[in-house]
Amino acid sequence: MRLLTLILLALLLLLQYDLWFGKNSLSDYFQAKHEVVEQLQKNQKLTQRNKVLKAEIDDLRNGDAAVEEHARNELGLIRQNETFYRFIPAQSKSNE
Repeated sequence: MRLLTLILLALLLLLQYDLWFGKNSLSDYFQAKHEVVEQLQKNQKLTQRNKVLKAEIDDLRNGDAAVEEHARNELGLIRQNETFYRFIPAQSKSNE
């Protein structure tokens, strides 16, 4: 009976070793779980960015206001008979 108990105990320890330290152990599981959470966060950010880009594309395709805004901000275009003012901040005395 004592031999059977030792064999079962050795088998239990062997199985526990694989659970804690072997291939596909608990540490591997927690690491994979952490990687999945990180990837889900990255996917969420990219999904949000894609929504913004799709909205901008729709605005550019459907509205003249978006095209005009883009031309003014990015290209610096001015309409005919329109006055353009540029405000330059005053230099501080520490820069002189």
